[in-house]
Amino acid sequence: MIRRRTPRPIRAVTFDCWGTLLLDSPAADEGYRRQRLSGIEAALAEGGVPVAARDLDRAYAVVVERLGRIWQRGRDIPVSGHVDALLDAVDPGLPTRLSPGTREAVLEAYAAPALSVPPAVDTGARATLETLGQQGLRLAVVSNIMRTPGTALRIVLDRAGVLRPFSVLTFSDECGIRKPDPEMFLLTLRQLGVAPAEAVHVGDDPVLDVEGAQDAGMRVVHVVPVGQGVGPSRPDAVIAGLGELPAALLDLGRGAAAPR
Repeated sequence: MIRRRTPRPIRAVTFDCWGTLLLDSPAADEGYRRQRLSGIEAALAEGGVPVAARDLDRAYAVVVERLGRIWQRGRDIPVSGHVDALLDAVDPGLPTRLSPGTREAVLEAYAAPALSVPPAVDTGARATLETLGQQGLRLAVVSNIMRTPGTALRIVLDRAGVLRPFSVLTFSDECGIRKPDPEMFLLTLRQLGVAPAEAVHVGDDPVLDVEGAQDAGMRVVHVVPVGQGVGPSRPDAVIAGLGELPAALLDLGRGAAAPR
């Protein structure tokens, strides 16, 4: 006779950002490319370093390739590193020749487009986070970035009224690790003071979120919008949006949740 282990009580819930708290997928961050490059071009011209748009386009492609190689290893770098790589691809040594003010303006142009045209936040996020906080659960964000850094994503979440409930926010550009590396989840749980078996991760990506969190020893709620298939992943529960999360967690706490 095989005995099923009773699940540990849930003490913490961690959330992915893009595609989960934010309705837009990570690919949407590339939609800011033109705004980024035009802002960088203007900042450089203001600093007395005119650069042709075509050269910035070429340099951006170089950075995309470099970042891809880093990300494939499950690692990340600060967004300032993105900018230095872009400037160096335009003209080797350019980052060291810019004035501090011009370099800061270039970094702002690269990092901040999401603040002027913010991604949409899940309409159920605010009420759900309030509910979970009232239940005494510890809440955190565990999210890879694309080009928009964690500093800007915090502002996006704050303006949407969903930042305050989180006691820990772990972004890949700040910790140097990317999902699905389980260490990104584990370092977050250590800060929360919670064991993996007592935590649930909520995310939309079957590899980065589902497999990554499960490899860290967590249970997982997979966010799959209506009309999309779950695929081969094996999460502990599936929801269409964050409004369904409190009920899913209640079922998980009882050991009754199953993928739909």
